[in-house]
Amino acid sequence: MMFFKHTYSTETLIERCKAADRKAQELLYKQFAAKMLAVCMRYTAHRAEAEDMLQVGFIKVFQKLEHYRGEGSFEGWMRRIMVHTSIEHYRKYHKNMQIVDIEESGYEQSVNPIAAANLEAKDLLLLIQQLPDGYRMVFNLYAIEGYSHREIAEIAGITEGASKSQLSRARTMLKQKIEQQEGKPYEYAG
Repeated sequence: MMFFKHTYSTETLIERCKAADRKAQELLYKQFAAKMLAVCMRYTAHRAEAEDMLQVGFIKVFQKLEHYRGEGSFEGWMRRIMVHTSIEHYRKYHKNMQIVDIEESGYEQSVNPIAAANLEAKDLLLLIQQLPDGYRMVFNLYAIEGYSHREIAEIAGITEGASKSQLSRARTMLKQKIEQQEGKPYEYAG
């Protein structure tokens, strides 16, 4: 077995991981674990659950590494696996997701951009983690990962209308939480 220093490139580590080199797997894990844990944390309110998602995600990364063709960034490829792993975990362990179709929800409200700008990223993550499970999943997929409502509907097994509704309600709840944190209501002038 070859001894690796932390100075090996990601490409070298990937090739060694494809050859089932345990040390390379460990180094690759150490290189990306913190960033990928942050991805998983967006889909749950509990660190232990996010760590479980991370472990399962890395197992999938190592199992699917032969399919990585080097097109696009490796980190982006890995992030996609972590997102899908988090969604699978969610489906398996959170079966009581509240789904409301867009026709049943109210109109969409905006978040105060000034109040939101005053929040640090860690504060915003904590607010997102306080959202109900279904709202949090749709919000993350739409607002952070950039999926369309059609894609979210396919991924989550819900209708497009339900995806839109979940996003609307997530935004409304975030708006309320931001206003509570900032201590003043926001009047949208748009």
